[in-house]
Amino acid sequence: MPVGTQGTVKAVPQGVLEELGAQIILGNTYHLYLRPGHELIQRLGGLHRFISWPRAMLTDSGGFQVFSLTGLRKISDVGVEFRSHLDGSKHMFSPEHSMDVQIALGADICMAFDECTEYPAGEARAAESLRYTMAWAARSLKHFRANQERVVWHEELGGATQSLFGIVQGGMYAHLRRESAERLVEMEFDGYAIGGLSVGEPRELTRQVIAEVLPLLPKDKPRYVMGVGFPDEIVEYARMGVDMMDCVIPTRAARHGLLFTSQGRMNIKNRQFAEDSGPPDPECSCPTCSRYSRAYLRHLMQTGEPLGGTLNSIHNLAFYLNTMAKLRSGIESA
Repeated sequence: MPVGTQGTVKAVPQGVLEELGAQIILGNTYHLYLRPGHELIQRLGGLHRFISWPRAMLTDSGGFQVFSLTGLRKISDVGVEFRSHLDGSKHMFSPEHSMDVQIALGADICMAFDECTEYPAGEARAAESLRYTMAWAARSLKHFRANQERVVWHEELGGATQSLFGIVQGGMYAHLRRESAERLVEMEFDGYAIGGLSVGEPRELTRQVIAEVLPLLPKDKPRYVMGVGFPDEIVEYARMGVDMMDCVIPTRAARHGLLFTSQGRMNIKNRQFAEDSGPPDPECSCPTCSRYSRAYLRHLMQTGEPLGGTLNSIHNLAFYLNTMAKLRSGIESA
């Protein structure tokens, strides 16, 4: 799932995302709450209509962004009080408020409000964090179920409602992860995510946590690993049984000149590409590779032209989406 933090997958128009085959993108609850505001988006018909995206969308809970505001947040049983990174203004996110914001945004899939545990974290800290997450999950689910018919497209789509996923936390401790997964399954969410990864832990530890948690989650509901990863990682995790993944890597790396290709990773800023008239990836048929040369992409990066980030992002997103399409095809034909 391409990440559209502030209502846009950075530098890539929605029509291009459709051409690349993106079926679902992400929106960021924290950022959209601050700007332009969830109530404004609701008045304009919801996030799909606001950003002109007719396909599926998922919004996170805001928990990870609040987690990132080290020194600007205060956690209590009620929720998280924090100061905006934009202007220092004070705000409070509770499970109920996170649900209200996500219902106003109107994404197809919402996420329960959680606390992302940092790495490394001692067992006592991870257990305390999990206590918050599990209490907030129950409150998120209760408030969501009581209010899910308020979504702007409820009547328009024949009474359709959003879905809510619970998020497994527990740091890097197997018994805490197991407790979290089992309790969330008992609550009967519409899908389940594994959160608290890609926070600095070694890849082997990421793999271990996923391997431990996946068997505990229902196979007949979506299983989502948040915030991963590089191309080889998403292939590995999909083969383990993960259904959904997201990451900013394809577009973030692109803006710094890093391309993912059938020949491996390529830093397009390297001097060796200055006179290379070949396509970035000879095995790729995306709009970038079909039209532009490595030399031109390098020139755009060298001159700081915004088009460079756009063309690089289009290729990287195509590479990721094609990778997942091949995986799906392989699963269907197995």
